[in-house]
This record gives sequence, structure tokens and C-alpha cells, in this order.
Amino acid sequence: MKVLIFVHCFFPDHFYGTETYTLDIARNLRDLGHESIVVSAVFPGEAKKESLVSYSEYHDIPVYTIDKNYIPHTRIKDTYYQPENMLVLEKLIIDISPDIIHITHLINHTVSLLEVVNKLGIPVVATFTDFYGFCFNNKLEASDGSLCKGPNIKRSNCLACYLKAKSREVRASRLERYLGKYPISKISAWVVRNLINIPIIRKIKSFNFAVDIIDRPDVLSNYYSYYHAAISPTNFLTKAYLNNGLSIPIYDIKFGVDLPRRNKKSRPINAPIRFGFIGQIAPHKGVSVLVEAFSQLDQSKAELLLFGSQDQDFDYFSKLKQMSKGCNIKFCGTFPKEDMPNIFDRLDFLVIPSLWYENSPLVLLNSLASKTPAIVSDVEGMTEFINSGENGFVFKMGDVHELKKTLNMIILNPQYYLEMTKTTEYQRTTLSMVNEVIRVYEDAITLKTLHG
Repeated sequence: MKVLIFVHCFFPDHFYGTETYTLDIARNLRDLGHESIVVSAVFPGEAKKESLVSYSEYHDIPVYTIDKNYIPHTRIKDTYYQPENMLVLEKLIIDISPDIIHITHLINHTVSLLEVVNKLGIPVVATFTDFYGFCFNNKLEASDGSLCKGPNIKRSNCLACYLKAKSREVRASRLERYLGKYPISKISAWVVRNLINIPIIRKIKSFNFAVDIIDRPDVLSNYYSYYHAAISPTNFLTKAYLNNGLSIPIYDIKFGVDLPRRNKKSRPINAPIRFGFIGQIAPHKGVSVLVEAFSQLDQSKAELLLFGSQDQDFDYFSKLKQMSKGCNIKFCGTFPKEDMPNIFDRLDFLVIPSLWYENSPLVLLNSLASKTPAIVSDVEGMTEFINSGENGFVFKMGDVHELKKTLNMIILNPQYYLEMTKTTEYQRTTLSMVNEVIRVYEDAITLKTLHG
């Protein structure tokens, strides 16, 4: 079987969860005797390549990369439906001639890819890793910072999210910064939404952003119907898509990880408890919540290691450094994927204090697989993997006091809680995951054959 996998970005320049999942799929398919090819992209604004489409290999996986600098965005709509990229997508697919297409993320390719695939009559499946299919910011985070359930009937909450995002841009004007602050953003969005009902206003170019945002959920819903099947790693993500109108078959296939399954090394009982964070140093990841909670602990009894890129959000990182002064906190930067087992060997507990709906983050699964208990925010995309007191703990999202209480409970009773390594595990591998994915491919091909 020849499988063509589309992803928004890929190794070696991009190396987070979706990229890792894509690599795991491609690598296992190849090892099982199938042919796997990846199509990635360069984000607009990143270093421009010499040609629109370039070829490389990563871990012996063929990779075609489309440079979106050659097909720049001219309006919001181009971020989710960009007909200008259809010719390059169609030529690439025809040249490769796959048996099936697997899309692990549509950003950069947009639903224009689904239009091309439907035209060519090729079976196509998706893996959902976030809320791109119906949420403007992909995170289901409302403009006031609370969690959202999806677009409302008039899409005014999506407009409010746009105004918030616009206000945070480096070049935002004073007016944009004002309009993006909650609750002004909510009021502004309501006003704009009602203005768009006036036909002559809808045609004004400066209101294109509002038209595009209002239309986005319906456009994506239409094109998502072209999928023959979808894969979801969590029950929560499945429910979110179903509640927002998706009507294709969705398969519950948990992610797999390939860390060595080995027991934790013994450690001196009087040594400081070592907590860790691994991920993006960004506001939605809640790192500031963790730093604030940890700073209130007895620093002689605990240590906090923060692993992640230090240049993703300079202002946020600077704030964290200021908050960390005088604390036993170390900023450790990033590390190669191959070092993951050794990193977890150093940690007693992983903390994931996210302020958005995480969906089976691979770092959580790696933590459990390495017998490292995890402390996570109370969002369903993570809590369905945690049995409190057995393989970790759950705390109220964003609640510094509750997180501090949990951390303090551990450092005051280290002998008791370090025993949790014996009841912490995650046995699922990427091979077992891919064997189930192949069955989805087979079902999709059969469905396509039956319905044409």
C-alpha cells in the first residue's frame, strides 16, 4: 500500500506532537512493508527555499515540502481555503499516485487539499490532534481566556478571538489593542457581526476578515464531509467534533510511544523531589502557573526543570525568568528526541499545567511509559489517562493554590508518593497504533470502492 501523509510542518525544523505522530506513522508503515511518503510545508514568513516544491529524506522517509512563501496569504480565508495552492497539490498527488491519503494536519495545505483529493477520487482519512476543523484558534480558548465549546450560531465568539489575536501582534495599533481586550472584544465582535448583515457592508474589503471568520466553520464542515474516516486519540476530541457537526466515521485510536519500558532507578529518599515540564514555553501551556506555584514551596526540598524552546515568546519567557529569581528552577532548553528516556530518568514527576484542551499530548504518554507520574490540569484530553493517586494527580486548571497544594503534598511525603512509579505505566507502542491505523485505511478504501 502506498500512503501519502500530509502534515503542516515536519522534522527537522519542527518537532512537536503532530510531527512526531506523522513520523511514527510513516516509519512503521515502511517497516511493515508499505510505502510511505510525507508532504510537509514551510510556513509563510519562514526562510524561503529555492523552489516551490523541494525533496528531501528524513530517517529514510521521502519528504516533499511545499514552500508557502510562494503562495502567500492575502486574507483570513487563505488560512483555511486557498484555491491558489490546488495546482501544486494536484500535480504532486498525481505524480506520487498513492492508494490512500492520510492528513495529520491541514494548516498550510487548507481544505483545498480535500477538494483536490475528492476530485481525484482517492480515499482520504484524517487524524484530529486539535480543533482546527471548527475553531478559529485551534485551541477552543475563548476571548476571555476560558474554555469554549465551539462557534456560536452567529460566530461572534470567533470574531472576538480574532480581535484578541490581532491585538497581540507586534505591530498592532492602539485601536487594535483596545478592541482586543475583554470585554471590549466581545462587544466589538457583536457590533461587527451585526454590521455584516448589511449587504453593502459585507462587500467592503476592510470587512473581509469578518466575512472569512464567519464563513470558516461552514466551509470546513462542507469539506470535512469528503473524509472517508477520521482518527481521534481521545474521547473528548471525538465528542467535540461530533458536537460541532462532523458526521463521518471516527475511530478511537490512542497514540503509541516507544520509550524503553524500564523501572525507575532508586534515589536517596532525602534528595529534593524533581518536578519537570517538557513542551512549548508559551502562555497557553500554563508554565507561569507552574512557576508561581513552585516558587511558594520550600526550595530546599524540590527542584523544577523546564524543558522547551526559550525563543518562542520572548516576553513570556522574560516574565518567567523574573518570576523564577531566587527559586530552585532551571531552564534547560530543548533536547533531541533520542534523549527522552534519559530526561524522564531525571524526573520524579512531570507537570502539565495547560490552560487549553490538550488532547493526549505525547509528552504525557511518554511520561507514563517511563513510569514517571504526571500532574495535569483537569481537562478531559488528559484526565482520561490519569487515575489520581495511582499514576498522577489532577488539579483545577489555572489554580495556582491547588497546584501548590499538590506539589507540597508530594515533597512532604516523598517516600509514599515515589512509590507511585510502581503503578505508573503506558504499554501502547507506535507499532500497535499503526496496525490499527492500517485497518482504518482498509475500511476507507472499501468505503470508497462501495460508494465511488
